[in-house]
Amino acid sequence: MMGMKMKAATKWDASEYLETEADIAAYLNAALEDSDTSVIAAALGDIARAKGMTQLAKETGITRDGLYKALSPTGNPSFDTVQKVVRAFGLKLDVAAMS
Repeated sequence: MMGMKMKAATKWDASEYLETEADIAAYLNAALEDSDTSVIAAALGDIARAKGMTQLAKETGITRDGLYKALSPTGNPSFDTVQKVVRAFGLKLDVAAMS
């Protein structure tokens, strides 16, 4: 193994794989199934980065910095922020009875 260079691991970024509205909806639904709000906030942040944070800021009326903060794994977005962001993604939140 002498002379071989080890490749550095790259960080996986979900936002690079969220290309269609179906991808985005499936990803967000999977996050919503988890009761951990940090998972949901992080998923919203991943989707926001995939769609473009600057454009999302324009569409929601929330600053880019505010979006980055609210949609981070440690963020705690208000329900109003979540609704604005989800609508800007072209999606809606839906409720179903638990089976």
